Formats: sequence, structure tokens, C-alpha cells
Amino acid sequence: MLKDLVKSLKPSSTLAINETSRKLEEQGRKIFKFGFGQSPFKVPVDVVEELKTNAHQNQYLPMQGLSKLRDAVAKYTSSKKNLNYKSENVIIGPGSKELMFLLHIIFDGEIILPAPSWVSYAPQAILGRNKVKILQTKAENNWFPTAKEIEEFIIKDKHKNYLLFINSPNNPSGQICENLEEIAEVANKYNLIILSDEIYSELSFERNYKSISDYCPNKTIISTGLSKWCGAGGWRLGYFIVPDSLNKIKDMINVLASETFSAVSAPIQYAAIKAYENDHSDYINESRKILKAVGNYVYENLKSNKILINKPQGGFYMMPEFLNKKFNSSAEMCDDILNKTGVALLPGSDFGFDQNRMLARLSFTDFDGKKFMEEIEDNTKIDDTLIYELAPKIVEGVDKLKKWSESI
Repeated sequence: MLKDLVKSLKPSSTLAINETSRKLEEQGRKIFKFGFGQSPFKVPVDVVEELKTNAHQNQYLPMQGLSKLRDAVAKYTSSKKNLNYKSENVIIGPGSKELMFLLHIIFDGEIILPAPSWVSYAPQAILGRNKVKILQTKAENNWFPTAKEIEEFIIKDKHKNYLLFINSPNNPSGQICENLEEIAEVANKYNLIILSDEIYSELSFERNYKSISDYCPNKTIISTGLSKWCGAGGWRLGYFIVPDSLNKIKDMINVLASETFSAVSAPIQYAAIKAYENDHSDYINESRKILKAVGNYVYENLKSNKILINKPQGGFYMMPEFLNKKFNSSAEMCDDILNKTGVALLPGSDFGFDQNRMLARLSFTDFDGKKFMEEIEDNTKIDDTLIYELAPKIVEGVDKLKKWSESI
């Protein structure tokens, strides 16, 4: 009844941990939701109002997306990257995840994934019947591969087509890729296309965010959307920006879109125009300021001789490594943490690491983002006292996790 291809797959671990946490809470357990990554902030008011205004829109929209929205996205992106994208370069999809899946289906070649990588890249590649090469990385390189490591793999069969996924700021590590120019040089030498997953780019803690598209725009597909910076994960609107040099890819994605999702919800697309046309810099700056402060709190209070951890540089994740030999796998360790402390984490093995490495992804979003935003002003210094008050579950969860690490 079922194809062998799908029998080995399991539900997305990020969605599964959210469901597990919810069920445990229904049973009366106090759960610290450090496993599921979702923006803690509300959608900007003007974007919500625009959705209400356009709730009556019930027609099918163009397959590639509403023209005015694609134009707004192209102008918004061009202004940030000093590049000249046009509306024709933009594909609107029901979340960037769906567009990535279509890319996996049409791409004929080998997929290169750094470990760690977002949990859905590899399963999608498998469903697309592509070979996957996992490149192991090191903490001292911000958990990204070096250009040399990428080239050494490609040069073994340089006539193949390759698709490299770069996600910066990264899920699960919270780190920024700092060797983009060198990786771009490799892309320009070989048949290497890059999918630049920039869903957390607006939440980079450094203002001068760099994209690999700055160095090899003709080889880079940009993927992003509303879910992280706009707090609209449940709205399911993402997009690709595909350069003219990769028009064949864009055209085939549109063909597959016509046979799958047809078009993104009309009211959502009309509302999204406001997200990209209006100035939301204050909202983004406040989000970034809060996440940076909360992330730094978690980092400063977790790092120890029992826990190795990189300071987060963007987004809302970090990836602690627990120095213990008690468990057979990171999944077993995370189960023990959840059972004994109520802290929900995801094991490093879900992100491409060997199961014997005691790594876990931690999401520091278990707080009321709306209340946090209302309580601070531009000149407010977010110190520990404010975090105790406005992010109490972060404080308590980190304390429980630290004590657990000291007890084993």
C-alpha cells in the first residue's frame, strides 16, 4: 500500500515536539517549550487590519502570486541587497517550505546539506529522489562548512549538478555564516546552485546582514517569507526570488505549483502587500532587541564546564552540547530532560548530527512577545530584572536545565 520511499519517514520533529508539549500540558505538566521554534510576537496591527479588509477576496489569484505583492517583495528585497530584482523573479508560495519541496522535485543532481540543517531539508530531498551529502561542521566555524570542504566534495565529480543549502542565521544553531564570499567563489567555479534560506535574516542581531546573493546573485535562489520576522507562521506565506539566470527552475516550479497548491490564499496575499510596502522597521528592531537580550541571557546562564554553547547571532535558537556519557543518543538524553525537568528540546540527531553527540536545539521563545514589546521603549535597557519579569518561563527553564546538567 505504501511506497518504500515514504515508509522510513516520520513526522517533522519540530511539529511533533509541539504536539507532545501540548499533550503533556493537558495532563497537568508544566512544560517549558524550548523545542518548537515560533515567533513570540504578534503580527503587526496594520497587516492584521489589511487581512480583515480583504477577507472577502475569494477568487483564485495568479499561480506565481499576486502581481502587486510580487512587485512589493521585489522592491523590498532589492532595497536591502543593492540588487535589481523584478516582480518576474518572485514566486509566492504557501510557506517557503512548500517551494523548497518543489525545488527538490525538479532538481536533477546532488543535494549538499551542512550538519546541522533544518529538519525538513533531508526528508524533502529523499522524496525528490535526490542523493544527499551531509557535510559535518565544527563549532569554531559557526557550524557552517568551509569553502574548502565544499570544493573537496564537488571536485570528486565536478560534472554533476549540485544544490547547496545555506541557512543564515541558522536553525538550529543561531549562528551566522561568515565565509559567504569564499563559498560563492566555489559556486562560481562549478555547477553549484545555492538555496539561501533567509527566513531569519531580519532577525540577525548585527544590522549589516550579508547574504550569499551579495557575492553570487546569478547562482542564488533566495527563500524567505512572513513567518519569522512578521510573526505570521500560521498564515503560510513564503516566497522564492529566482534570478533570470535560473529561469528554467522558476518556470518548472510554476508548473508544479499549478498541479499542487494552485495559488496562495487570496486574503493572505493582499494582507502581505502591507507587510512589505509599509515601514515595519520599529517592529523588527524591537523584535531583534528582545530576542538578542533573551538569547544572551540563556547563553550566559547555561554555559559551564558541563555545557558547551555558542552565543546566538540571530533568530531564536542555540545549540548546547552536553558533556556527558550517560546516554546512548541525543534523543535519549532529550527524553530524560523532558521527563525530569519539563524542558522540551530537540535532539541534535534530528539536524544531521551523529546520534552519539549530545547536542540539542533550544528555542528561546517561550514568553509573551506582545507584553514584552508593550513594556519596553527604544531606550529601554533589557537587563536580567526585566527578563525575570517578562520571560519567567525562560528563566525557570534555563535554571532547571542547568541543574539537570550538573546532576548527571
